[in-house]
Amino acid sequence: MIIFFICLTILILGYKFYSPFVEKQAGLDSTIDTPQKRFSEGVDYVAIHPVRAFLIQFLNIAGVGPIFGPILGALYGPIALVWIVLGNVLGGAVHDFFSGVMSIKEDGKSLPEIAGKYYNVVFKGFMLIFTAMLLFFVGVVFIMSPAGLLSNLDFFEGTILANNTFWVLAILGYYFLATLLPIDKIITKFYPFFGLLMILMTTLVAVALLMDAPHLPVTGDFLAYFEADHAHDFLAPNPDGLPTWPLLFITITCGAISGFHSTQAPIIARCLTNEKYVRPVYYGAMVCEGIVGCVWALAGIAAFPEGYAGLKILLDQGGPGLVVNHVANSYLGVFGGIMAVIAVAVFPITSGDTAFRSLRLTVVDAFNIPQSLRNRLLLAVPILTIAYFMTKLDFTVIWRYFAFSNMLLSTSVLWLATKYLFDRGTFHWITSIPAVIATAVTCSYILTAAIGFNLSSDFGKPIGAVVAIIGFIALAIVHSKHYKKLNTTSNM
Repeated sequence: MIIFFICLTILILGYKFYSPFVEKQAGLDSTIDTPQKRFSEGVDYVAIHPVRAFLIQFLNIAGVGPIFGPILGALYGPIALVWIVLGNVLGGAVHDFFSGVMSIKEDGKSLPEIAGKYYNVVFKGFMLIFTAMLLFFVGVVFIMSPAGLLSNLDFFEGTILANNTFWVLAILGYYFLATLLPIDKIITKFYPFFGLLMILMTTLVAVALLMDAPHLPVTGDFLAYFEADHAHDFLAPNPDGLPTWPLLFITITCGAISGFHSTQAPIIARCLTNEKYVRPVYYGAMVCEGIVGCVWALAGIAAFPEGYAGLKILLDQGGPGLVVNHVANSYLGVFGGIMAVIAVAVFPITSGDTAFRSLRLTVVDAFNIPQSLRNRLLLAVPILTIAYFMTKLDFTVIWRYFAFSNMLLSTSVLWLATKYLFDRGTFHWITSIPAVIATAVTCSYILTAAIGFNLSSDFGKPIGAVVAIIGFIALAIVHSKHYKKLNTTSNM
């Protein structure tokens, strides 16, 4: 039990003490006009109260990511909690914060446009391709998963509501409206409520687990596990035989670090009324997502009398959605069953619609398209039509590409934030060190994954280590030259 509280304490202390240091490097200014004040047009640049902005950002990035990923990651044991906490405070929250900083500093633009400014047109094109690809995959995944759940509910059996295509079309119809309409018509009205609902559900599940979980880890159990499996080999396999490096880092992204979050940053960056809200909204929302991730990782680790074998059985039968249903019903009763349906049906929908909205904004920024109703229609219709046909593909294939593009984009954003800090002459190590580690993870994954080069993990692991070492050496050299030049210039 104490392990869980240590994790929560680190997350809270990270926000309290580390995030102000990170904020100092960013150059935020509470006295200047934000993009919302300069470009207010009633569609995307709409003023939102900071509390409401926080809840919307939290729900935009959360969805089922910090639920499903940590449940799958629980198969790796308590090390999943370590990754969530360290990845969140040092990587994910910093990543999300600078995504918001760079967007609000650049008129609320999408990250590919910002990449073109700080690097070059090649890097801009690279980020544009992978941003659009990730947003498509997220949108499609969050059509397929809730449609599959809703069509299989027992009380819909024998009706048209048991038809998967019905739900696919219904969700697409909602996505069309959410993508097309001004942000204050749907998103700002309902998302704060759903954000509060996720916080409530997470709190209730956490309390129930801490009161009565058959395998709740204590300090001694955690240390024994870590010493047995990881003291000499951090890359040891999980109980299912899969290597921790790099798969744990790809399995648990939301809650630790996720490139998808950077695609959501411009939505709120266009609505904040003061730059002083960037840290609580972006860094704060990511810390909250880390707490959600810890709760559901704990559920996977502790909630099954049969231990990891019980978790594995449910995952094989129905994936993490079935685990959510089991945990919620077992610990929260009838109310839990309702919450479980909301968690695995409504929450992904609230991420899917903002994924398609972000895709529209990304295309608009890339090609400087005026945001008339006609142009929004011309963008929304083909995007969602293609998404419908993508729902006919194998879900597992889409998920693999989503996982890789998610990690690759987060790595790219960390390097972009590093360039931003380099140009400011401030402490870039807060983003450059996570960027090097993320690069090593991404390289190791694509070398060993079936969608990549499918090499032996024994070959992919050393390559990842070599990439990390070379990255650190290159950073040290560039740092020395760049800051020596800055000091010389300032002394002239």
